[in-house]
Amino acid sequence: MRIIWFRLRKALRDRGGDTGMSTSEYAMGTIAACAFAAVLYKVVTSDVVSTALQSTIGKALDVPF
Repeated sequence: MRIIWFRLRKALRDRGGDTGMSTSEYAMGTIAACAFAAVLYKVVTSDVVSTALQSTIGKALDVPF
């Protein structure tokens, strides 16, 4: 058990000094996520997608059992 712990500790120590994202990386990730959400919102609320969704839901509800 002691050998496994030693190897694990050595592997973690040797992997480098970068332990996480910096504030600027968080900011860029947040901006990218917001931009993606805005584009997705525009696509989903467009007339073409809205009509297709309504058509699909209407067909699913009109299926006889």
